[in-house]
Amino acid sequence: MDNLVKALRVKRKMTQGDLAYCCGVSRQTIISIEKGVFSPSLALAYKLAKVLNYRLEDMYDFSELDSEIKTLDHD
Repeated sequence: MDNLVKALRVKRKMTQGDLAYCCGVSRQTIISIEKGVFSPSLALAYKLAKVLNYRLEDMYDFSELDSEIKTLDHD
């Protein structure tokens, strides 16, 4: 899933280690999230958004999930 974590981290002049420390995870976790290899839990995504001072729903590109959402057809 595409995200703005790296761009926001760099904009705030934080290292991967800084961000990892603030969120209580390893630097490797931050690397994996930035590369899009790992999708964080909702709790971790919330922490990232808070630390980076950005809205969670704007930090990730959820468009690829739209096709997975089913609707109920009520007639």
